[in-house]
Amino acid sequence: MRNRGGGIAGNPVLIGAATVLVIVVAVFLSYNANQGLPFVPTYDLEAQLPNAANLVVGNEVRIGGTRVGSVSAMKPDTLPDGRVIAVLSLKLDKNVAPLPKDSTLIVRPRSALGIKYVQITRGRSKQGYQAGDTIPLGKATPQPVELDQFFNMFDKPTREAAAANTIGFGDAFAGRGESINTAIGALRPLLRDVVPVAKNLSAPRTHLRRLFDTLGSTAAIVAPAAETQAQLFGNLDTTMRSLSVVAKPFIQDSITHGVPALATGIRELPRQRPFLANTQGLFHDLAPGAKALRGAAPELASALATGIRVLPRTPPLNRRLTSLLNEVRRFSNDPLVPRGINALTGTLNALNPTLQYLAPTQTRCNYVTLWFRNISSLLSEGDKNGTWQRFIIVATPQGPNNEGGPSSRPANGPSSDNHLHTDPYPHTGAPGQPKECEAGNEPYAVGRTVTGSPPGLQPDQTEGNP
Repeated sequence: MRNRGGGIAGNPVLIGAATVLVIVVAVFLSYNANQGLPFVPTYDLEAQLPNAANLVVGNEVRIGGTRVGSVSAMKPDTLPDGRVIAVLSLKLDKNVAPLPKDSTLIVRPRSALGIKYVQITRGRSKQGYQAGDTIPLGKATPQPVELDQFFNMFDKPTREAAAANTIGFGDAFAGRGESINTAIGALRPLLRDVVPVAKNLSAPRTHLRRLFDTLGSTAAIVAPAAETQAQLFGNLDTTMRSLSVVAKPFIQDSITHGVPALATGIRELPRQRPFLANTQGLFHDLAPGAKALRGAAPELASALATGIRVLPRTPPLNRRLTSLLNEVRRFSNDPLVPRGINALTGTLNALNPTLQYLAPTQTRCNYVTLWFRNISSLLSEGDKNGTWQRFIIVATPQGPNNEGGPSSRPANGPSSDNHLHTDPYPHTGAPGQPKECEAGNEPYAVGRTVTGSPPGLQPDQTEGNP
């Protein structure tokens, strides 16, 4: 007879072991359910996101609201420009492959408790990502404002400020019902006129969107200067507090007296137009002189620098000149001085023609200087026979009527050169004479006797007078 209790159903140990095995398998499968079933092939990708947005490993990946995988790992990464991003490892179902390359990603909230998931918007490109590829950062949609971020805006300081504003507005509106009603009645035309204004603003031709883009760009440009602007407002606060101290006695009085000043300006300024026109003409006439001052500026600067050194020394000189100036004043007040000046004036007037006649002798022909130079040489220089003065007397030509002494007729000595050549009254370019320096420049006429000015014009300069 066979024993019916010898099977697994009759063995409590085997039943317990099978039960424990089933429970372990169930717990294992439930623990790893978010990461896919074991031994099931998956389509693995990596995705770059600007921010993980509180994702955790095991969060779902959805396409069209349907779960198609999970986040298996996360790590930070640094771009070449220094930005830090998040890199997600996505384990997707095999039937998702290949994911089109124009697909986009965004992190969305799953519930109000902060659970997130990755939403993939499938594209239409014919090219797809292969297993192991990385979805670039450019395919990540910017993270929108989440509900938790909105609630975090109402922190304790914000709530306290809102309560204070509510109390303040309540106190401000208390007892002003009639004024509020009047304001509401005045708002009706405003609201009526706002409708066409809003239509104009919303019209495509107004490019209102461009305005906000431009404002955003302006804010981005101004952002680096925010600290400087903050300091500016702080300094303005300091300035205003300082002005408040002097507001009543000074600023208010200046405003009060400003009205008569403006009235006076309105009345008087038109009368100043001729003066302003003349001033304009004066400055116009002074313009060439001012332009010339540009070249004379170095000399003027040098003169001023010299004056800075000299002027402090003038007071002692002025004190020393006091007695001299007093004597000059007494001299000028002497009744005999005008008579002497008149006599001197007459003398100078009488000498003036003579001086005018003699002046070219030196100024044009330099004869006075040459005379002193030659007379010094005559008296000091010479040879073995003596100085030139003695030698000339000895070396004069010999013979009848020679030039060594008085004669009754022109020299007629044995040499053809022994003829008299004398110019006792040479031309000097004086008034009425030719412009020539004749003495010392006369040509020597061989075999002829010449007395007086030789014919022709001689040079109008002499040695030492270029």
